Amino acid sequence: MPIRTQSDLPAFGILENENIFVMDEQRAMHQDIRPLQVLILNNMPIKQDTELQLLRALSNTPIQVDVTFMNVKSHVSVNTPASHLNKFYTTLDEIRARKFDGMIVTGAPVEDISFEEVDYWQETCEILDWAESHVTSTLHICWAAQAGYYHYYGINKRKLSAKLFGVYEHKVANRKIPLVRGFDDIFLAPHSRHTETPAAAIHACSELTVLAESEKAGVYLAIAEDGKKVFVAGHPEYDRYTLDNEYHRDLNKGLPIQIPYNYYPGDDPGCKPLLQWRSHSNNLYSNWLNYYVYQATPYEL
Repeated sequence: MPIRTQSDLPAFGILENENIFVMDEQRAMHQDIRPLQVLILNNMPIKQDTELQLLRALSNTPIQVDVTFMNVKSHVSVNTPASHLNKFYTTLDEIRARKFDGMIVTGAPVEDISFEEVDYWQETCEILDWAESHVTSTLHICWAAQAGYYHYYGINKRKLSAKLFGVYEHKVANRKIPLVRGFDDIFLAPHSRHTETPAAAIHACSELTVLAESEKAGVYLAIAEDGKKVFVAGHPEYDRYTLDNEYHRDLNKGLPIQIPYNYYPGDDPGCKPLLQWRSHSNNLYSNWLNYYVYQATPYEL
């Protein structure tokens, strides 16, 4: 699938080198096609890494996607240059009148504090409410999934006794639902978090349908309103070395951190991590784009 981005976005050249079809704005203007409009609210600290991961994940269907990156204005990012944000990002005020086929809301490193303590919580709620009438389907990742469970259904998160960190097995449920079409019975996905939304509370909510769950990591995938809202508890977009980078970052800071579960061969951090979740990730994003964005959205936004 051609991904349409600004040609000077740093991820553009990296994706081209990976033989992923990316298209700049000038070329896209000469195609007689209505691309999907996908908005990405990027709350991750190093935004360039997440940009690359998500663009790669969206690149495996024949559907053309026009990506718009958004950040919150109520929080100052200290890990991404202001020049990058000013050039490649927008805010809700600037796109409030627009409509989008899909929206992805990323995780955020704020799970150790309550939602109300997050300095951009009110703005996040405003964006989620705005999306109800301006976005066909919204995909919530990790902290955003917890935030969505809390904002929409009043299901609060809870602190884990130890960080859930590694690559975990998940079992598919409700196989006939298109979002998990093509999934193996058991598949792997990365997690990296200190909190969880209780599985029992998610199952008890009549508005939510659980599609995949793990004995160790809890509910991984759920949907609501026939796919208008999708919740992913883990990080299927992660690269091979993302957990490795997080592990060594915390070690260098002297933080208590265990070796990522089921990640290094022989649990040896000196070994190259196994990339065991890429096919599942591609399938998840492709199914979301096809069945809940492309098939559901009107041609005239």
